[in-house]
Amino acid sequence: MATTATEATEPSAAEGNTEAVVVRFAGDSGDGMQLTGGQFTLSTALAGNDLATFPDFPAEIRAPQGTLFGVSAFQINFGSREINTAGDAPDVLVAMNPAALKVNLASLKPGGLIIADTGEFSKRNLDKAKYEVNPLEDGSLAKYDLLAFDISELTIEAVKEFGLGKKDALRSKNMWTLGLALWMFDRDREPIRDWLKSKFKSKPEIADANIAALNAGHAYGETAELAGPLKQLSVPPVPSDPGLYRTITGAEAVSLGLVAGAQLASLPMFFGGYPITPASAILHHLARLKEFGVTTFQAEDEIAAICAAIGASYAGQLGVTSSSGPGIALKGEAMGLAIMTELPLVIVNSQRGGPSTGLPTKTEQSDLYQAVFGRNGDAPMPVVSASSPGDAFECAIEACRIAVTYMTPVMLLTDGYIANAAEPWKVPDPDSYEPFPVSFLEEKNGDDELLPYKRDGKGARPWVKPGTPELMHRIGGIEKAQDTGHIDYSPENHQAMTDARVNKVLGVKVPDQEVSLGETSGKLAVVGWGSTYGPIRRAVDNVRNKGHNVSHVHVRNIWPLPGNLGDLLKSFDKVLVPEMNTGQFKTILRDQYLVDAQPLTKTSGQPFTIAELEAAIEGALS
Repeated sequence: MATTATEATEPSAAEGNTEAVVVRFAGDSGDGMQLTGGQFTLSTALAGNDLATFPDFPAEIRAPQGTLFGVSAFQINFGSREINTAGDAPDVLVAMNPAALKVNLASLKPGGLIIADTGEFSKRNLDKAKYEVNPLEDGSLAKYDLLAFDISELTIEAVKEFGLGKKDALRSKNMWTLGLALWMFDRDREPIRDWLKSKFKSKPEIADANIAALNAGHAYGETAELAGPLKQLSVPPVPSDPGLYRTITGAEAVSLGLVAGAQLASLPMFFGGYPITPASAILHHLARLKEFGVTTFQAEDEIAAICAAIGASYAGQLGVTSSSGPGIALKGEAMGLAIMTELPLVIVNSQRGGPSTGLPTKTEQSDLYQAVFGRNGDAPMPVVSASSPGDAFECAIEACRIAVTYMTPVMLLTDGYIANAAEPWKVPDPDSYEPFPVSFLEEKNGDDELLPYKRDGKGARPWVKPGTPELMHRIGGIEKAQDTGHIDYSPENHQAMTDARVNKVLGVKVPDQEVSLGETSGKLAVVGWGSTYGPIRRAVDNVRNKGHNVSHVHVRNIWPLPGNLGDLLKSFDKVLVPEMNTGQFKTILRDQYLVDAQPLTKTSGQPFTIAELEAAIEGALS
């Protein structure tokens, strides 16, 4: 069994036991906190712990150094049991400067450990962080364990033999800090040393300096243990099924899932994208997968990106595009074109705070209305929502399947938290997936004529590759005549084609809704979608352990909704819907099923904490 990070620290109230530890690295945007957190995540995964991460960084490319709005943080929750969230309150806060301490101190639980770099607590930096006096010296941190020492000076000393200037030497400070963290949690340094040698292959002196800093931080741990509150903690591996595991972010999982979906459809894939936070990572990952028949195109704007993808689908490839809320808004008319032409297309929306450009690096779930309803005219589109980084892989495959099976665009919803967060992922067996190979129409399907809008039993029209002999046909955004696809403005035809498009989407076969945790009836159902899965599951589990009758229902298929969802919700006395918007899914559930779903909303740019969900659940039950 693991203990907590320090002897004085009590078990996290939110997590409810001592089998998990939460660590937050925080510093200036230039301090390499995301890199530090990422490499600590790698070492933690190799140690066999379950984990979840939360990278949290400013939107500015480089905010003024030492300022409160320039603080970058990386939180990891890891342990010897199942981990569902990045944790509520850190056990350990590594603060590289005064601003990092001020921004993150309120999150640290009482008795937690602060590791602070005194070398950065200068008068100038204290002023930037709005501190009148040095908090390391005025007794204001008495309820925490404090380990304050000059990390900057120790780093400079560690790399002195490499002849680096002070500025270059301090760039290794994050590796010194990582070395200390690796010692604290009994982690192996060798994978990090190998990574540094690979990263700086062309500059071996930089690799050697970083390795020296890493080793120095690790060695310092033993000294600090003898003289202060720092103790070494060994967190045993989590029991897990045998197999091949890797850490994966949501953006990586979406990319791999899209490639897998194209392979299962026996299609090459074309991805048209335009850089936008936090969706850009999907373009970056797919650009490295050319050997799997993937073509990537960075367009000049969002409209060009989706139109190029639609063109690729018309030509017989699986067209894919990706963006975040502002870019999805720009793609709206082209989505209507894909719906009118009834071509397969996968649209990934990595949601972020809005409206307009909003909060580029913060998470939100406020594009649900946009996904389900946000196009001119009656323009129905299936919508699938991923609940975690690993689940994003499965959802990407599902989006591909629906798109090619029903000849329709499909929107896949993730968000900034899922896109950037990482978790261990058991690499699935490719043979466990049922292929859904595409067949193209190669001969006329009418009485000696081509009927490009003649529908099959699923309501899908045939897919015709341009250039197929004798199968020339018209395509475009103006209303199509039934069967023939000719332009037809008549009232009767528009009514029939509108009904056909709606019924095709409503007829998409999706699995029945299961209960994620608890019974299929009772006092309260907590209904979530997307990245709220982890905190809802942990909160519901905690409340159930107190003897309360509550269940967790998590919806993947947002539109069309699962066929049994209405009856399932009506079997509970109350329905609570936590979501990171002002209550959008709650409104859809009320509209579709006439249930008195109650909202629990949050639009702070931060995920739900377990504690606030527990409080809301207990309030609803009372």
